[in-house]
Amino acid sequence: MSRMSKQEKSWVFYDWANSAYSILITTAIFPLYFKAAAKTAGLAASTSTAYWGYANSFATLLISICAPILGSIADFKGFKKRFFAFFLALGIVFTLLLAVVPSNQWLILLICYMLTVIGFGGTNIFYDAFLVDVTTEERMNQISSKGFAMGYIGSTIPFIISIALIILSQKNIIPLSVPVASQAAFAITALWWGLFTIPMLKNVQQVYYKERVPNPIANGFKQLFETFKKIKLYRPLFLFLLAYFFYIDGVNTIITMSTAYGSDLGITSTNLLIILFATQVVAAPFAILYGRLADKFKGKTMLLVGIFIYIVICTYAYFLKTTLDFWILAMLVASSQGGIQALSRSYFAKLVPKESANEFFGFYSIFYKFAAILGPFLVGLTAQLTGNTNSGVFSLIVLFIIGGLILLRVPEVNNISKSNTLSQ
Repeated sequence: MSRMSKQEKSWVFYDWANSAYSILITTAIFPLYFKAAAKTAGLAASTSTAYWGYANSFATLLISICAPILGSIADFKGFKKRFFAFFLALGIVFTLLLAVVPSNQWLILLICYMLTVIGFGGTNIFYDAFLVDVTTEERMNQISSKGFAMGYIGSTIPFIISIALIILSQKNIIPLSVPVASQAAFAITALWWGLFTIPMLKNVQQVYYKERVPNPIANGFKQLFETFKKIKLYRPLFLFLLAYFFYIDGVNTIITMSTAYGSDLGITSTNLLIILFATQVVAAPFAILYGRLADKFKGKTMLLVGIFIYIVICTYAYFLKTTLDFWILAMLVASSQGGIQALSRSYFAKLVPKESANEFFGFYSIFYKFAAILGPFLVGLTAQLTGNTNSGVFSLIVLFIIGGLILLRVPEVNNISKSNTLSQ
């Protein structure tokens, strides 16, 4: 950290800040809290699961559709920081509301959650795009990787505190009910998110921009249309996005379905939480390692290494039988999960025209969001047809092979000028 500039440190700390939301609200605690609230209200388990799926799909779809439009507008001077702050406030305020809405009000909880998803997704569009403003192309691999590493480390602290509160309340060691302990976890998440975003708000500014025009909203739409008309000029960029769509779908599917996969193997909830925690811890140094190796061997080379490791993961998953096997699989995932995500972000940042970074990171967001569709469907269909969860996970190997083959056709951007890259 001492070798980074103030702007780089402040940008990296936002990963530390928002990762608490990722693990506590979207993954670990709030889904269980919502299911319990819906059950108390008399909803069938299948119905509440359906509502949960609809809420996530609608919120994700909304922010994905708006992403490139908002990005086009944010490319004008002064808008990037404002949009970031708006979505940040939206996410934090409604995360706090999760802590005060009565636990029997499942519908209000679901609406608040949807607004947190929109806030979280919206800030990430502009946060990722700020990478071009805070550092140089030569340092993008390392800074992006350090961001992911800080995110993994930062998420473990509120996670431990929150899980401890819930376990202590379950055992009646502290005078809190489990719902109240869960609400305390939501408040901790919001406060953590807000507190550690202060350096980002204070020290990071939009360096690359287009000068303001009389009607930025109309011009934002116009710019978006112009980009589509000139799509052939950005062939390497969109070729990379196509590769990214496939391989990141595989990465995200393994992340989102890991708990269900572990449960099917008979691994207890306690062991799954321990493995999840260990994965977060191990992933941090490996994310930094990927960044350093990318500077030595080039970013695309390390992305291909990450894809190869995920092919090994899919193959190993086919033979998985014991808890030890699942631990080995989790550590393999930890070795490359953060690295492949961090280098994808920095590789893309080097490809985009800096003054249009927000618009293009809007497309990046769309490909990331919609890459959560094909993988889970592939796993579910294969598992259903074969009657074997292991076969379902193995089927993801197709996504990594396709993504890797497309990535091989994308030109390496290190030491290549932007104009030359875009014209290839």
